[in-house]
Amino acid sequence: MARLVRIEYEGVIYHVTVRGNNRRAIFYDDKDRCRFLLRLKEMVEEFGVRVYAFCLMTNHVHLVLETPNANLGRFMQKLQTAYTIYFNLRHGESGHVMQGRYKAKPVEGDEYLLRLARYVHLNPVYIRRVEKLEMKERNRYLRRYRWSSYQKYLGKQEWLFVDEGPLLAMMGGRGKARKRVEFRKYVESAIAEKDEEIIRAMRWTPLGIGGEEFRDRMLGLYERMTQKQRKKEDVSFRRGASRLEAGEVTEICCRHLGVEPSAIRERRRKSWVRGVVAWELGRQAGMTQREIAAVLGVSTGKAVGIQQEKVKRGIQEDRKMAKLVSTIESEIEKRKSEQ
Repeated sequence: MARLVRIEYEGVIYHVTVRGNNRRAIFYDDKDRCRFLLRLKEMVEEFGVRVYAFCLMTNHVHLVLETPNANLGRFMQKLQTAYTIYFNLRHGESGHVMQGRYKAKPVEGDEYLLRLARYVHLNPVYIRRVEKLEMKERNRYLRRYRWSSYQKYLGKQEWLFVDEGPLLAMMGGRGKARKRVEFRKYVESAIAEKDEEIIRAMRWTPLGIGGEEFRDRMLGLYERMTQKQRKKEDVSFRRGASRLEAGEVTEICCRHLGVEPSAIRERRRKSWVRGVVAWELGRQAGMTQREIAAVLGVSTGKAVGIQQEKVKRGIQEDRKMAKLVSTIESEIEKRKSEQ
């Protein structure tokens, strides 16, 4: 099945969902959740994205956000890459943490945005074990659930990267305190009976969440974008490789490390250069330790393994190192996508 072309233009509001690979958990504990939100905050600041609502569940994430700079793809790529590196290193795993591509549907403003935010915030009380509780207990569970932006709308948690202004502005009453109360009433009014209209709107088409006219507009835009994509592919077929050549990986690593590529063949005490290049050549160029040894000018594959293990520990223990590797891998992933 062909992949949908992303609809991207300035100022789009999206409902983004990210699910665990094979429905597995993407958060094992609160430390994982904190790290994801830290990365989300960093990416929001870097890409100028506005987050209006979020909810972290065990095996999936909901985000309601706006992209003033039409950069959803780059934002999500860097967010997912950064979290995947952290998750795999912390838990001793490898491979994909997230399931395929994230889903992102443009949202028609105000009415649909408000109803969607309510749906996202209510996710914790829609799970089976909570649905069996008395209504009073379900309300209490929702208000105590730490891992969604509902805490900010209740005034209990800062979550500084969440922009609550647009949704609260739709509420009646004067002053933020009163608007918070109205928003709480609005959200919790749908605990007992789900908003079937917004659920139907979410299922109608993968191209957008909104009324018929909005969906038709998104369809037209999608068709135009698809035609442009086909023209590009007619001119130059994309390479299917998911790896970069060793020279490209080395160049990217060295540029971020602030050294010339020739430096990888020099022995330097307390230097990360060889280790980082060895780490990325293995992960991103698919090279064996013996092949990497030839590139680095070291005698054995065992020496390469020692360098790679050193970087692995550094990522786990040194925040600066983890950020450096995340930045390098984000650029590599971007370079792959451009092939």
